[in-house]
Amino acid sequence: MAAPSRRTAFPTPSAPAGDVPADAPHWNPQRPSAMPHHRYRPAHHRVAVPLTDRTWPSRQIERAPLWVPVDLRDGNQALAEPMDTARKRRMFDLLVTMGFKEIEVGYPSASQTDFDFVRHLATGDAVPDDVTVSVFTPARRDLIDRTFDAVVGLPRVLVHLYTATAPTWRNVVLGRSRTEVHRLIVDAAGQLVRRAEERPDAQIRFEFSPEVFNLTEPDFVLEVCNGLTELWEASPDRPVVHNLPATVEIATPNVYADQIEYMDRHLTRRGSVILSVHPHNDRGTGVACAELAVLAGAQRIEGCLFGNGERTGNVDLVTLALNLYAQGVNPMVDFSDIDAVREVVEHCNRLPVHPRHPYGGDLVHTAFSGTHQDAIAKGLAHHARQAAERGVAPEDAPWEVPYLPIDPGDVGRTYEEVIRINSQSGKGGIAHLLRLHHGLDLPRSLRPDFSRTVQRVTDSTGRELGHKELYELFHTAYIAPALDGPVLLESWRATEPAPGEHRFVGTLRTDGVERSCRGTGNGPLSALTDALGTTGVTVDILGYAEHATGTGPDSPAVAYVECRVDGVTLWGAGWHTSVLTASVHAVMAAVNRRAQGAS
Repeated sequence: MAAPSRRTAFPTPSAPAGDVPADAPHWNPQRPSAMPHHRYRPAHHRVAVPLTDRTWPSRQIERAPLWVPVDLRDGNQALAEPMDTARKRRMFDLLVTMGFKEIEVGYPSASQTDFDFVRHLATGDAVPDDVTVSVFTPARRDLIDRTFDAVVGLPRVLVHLYTATAPTWRNVVLGRSRTEVHRLIVDAAGQLVRRAEERPDAQIRFEFSPEVFNLTEPDFVLEVCNGLTELWEASPDRPVVHNLPATVEIATPNVYADQIEYMDRHLTRRGSVILSVHPHNDRGTGVACAELAVLAGAQRIEGCLFGNGERTGNVDLVTLALNLYAQGVNPMVDFSDIDAVREVVEHCNRLPVHPRHPYGGDLVHTAFSGTHQDAIAKGLAHHARQAAERGVAPEDAPWEVPYLPIDPGDVGRTYEEVIRINSQSGKGGIAHLLRLHHGLDLPRSLRPDFSRTVQRVTDSTGRELGHKELYELFHTAYIAPALDGPVLLESWRATEPAPGEHRFVGTLRTDGVERSCRGTGNGPLSALTDALGTTGVTVDILGYAEHATGTGPDSPAVAYVECRVDGVTLWGAGWHTSVLTASVHAVMAAVNRRAQGAS
């Protein structure tokens, strides 16, 4: 018997080997793949899109739509480990706290867990007065009854009725004609009316989803939706919701926008209809579909936090809302602590949020690239200066920082994760972290030198360095040699016996041997280098900078000195409450770095 086949350790795709198309430009040598693409039809061969004079491309989104999270229904149906009541309640409380005013809380007829959770909300005190609870039901009499049994006691309810309407679903799944499906929907919609009439104490509204709207004939969708608008006696103060799902993405987002604008124009009693969309992400364009749908007339969006849902997910409400925020539009829901939101979602779904997920991932505000870090560091410094010039706090100033579409602080992130150091990082990012966390403002000509020191460590270890490790590395390389090297200045004194005339007297210990040294100059450091010259150490000072590392009289100062020591140019740094002492230590650090073989 033949042994079962096993996948090799490496993928073994078949390299495209067809002839280069005759009409391909000379710069594109791609060859046709052997994959059977002929099995699939483009969207315009599958469904009619009668809109020809679209207006949505010239519109702008100026306000947030009504957001409707379906994490407690679609999200739950997509989980390997469905949420229990405790996790559902934690998710519900999060959604309420964030400011969502309409929340789909479950599919009560689908499972006892969902039914029990709706009852939990109905019998407790969990639903605020301004929040509407939505429940999901298919077009079956017994399941509709089960759904209404679940919502007894809830004062504001939206009952969401759905049926698949696309030809493939009608023929393959339902086994019914177009006429039969329409009759099924009307019968179910009438059942909703009868059950709602039994609850005069409650505000009960209706929603209909023609599942797989984007593959359904437009005239059929209009026929069904307009009929339900009449049947449900929709009015501006009691509107119906017509929710038009891209249940399975099959086209580019502009096609969905055309479909939505066509419906927006042709739905009857339009002022009594809330036009809603429910995009999925099969093609990876769910967010784009939703945004273009809003341009096309959609007023309401159903989706999930971070895009959870069956297959590749429901549209991501986090990305949608914060995309608006980044355009200066109030999202009407709160993401000021996005990590807390993510923590609850990950706990409830038991699914991780990808580190590169827009806005909410661990690494989305983080730059490792040297050029990006340099741009961000300069941008943050420029932003602080602009805020000061305007007389406002940085968190209130207009935001224009390279590579950061929004201020990480607005979503509860700190700036610590904005710039992180690995082997790809550059001098600008390293300098930014030392300045931000340790008060060290490295001179520009010192930054490349220290960057090479960092690069050697990150290349050899293959790991990331935090700001504390950067400081320790800087201290070891540039500060510590002054007090722990082969040439030690045991004691010293600098004086200015006359204006412009400085003297330096000290004791050097070299290889265990002490010797006195003295020198003069037009400043204390020139007097120091003159004194060192008397011991055979030739030092020329090429550059100097110093600054305080904090505020207040006791704040330490740091000095940076670029020296040519015995013909080799080196940097040294000193750290002390006395600027003069810090400067002397910086020179001695450079001397000892030369003695230790640094270059």
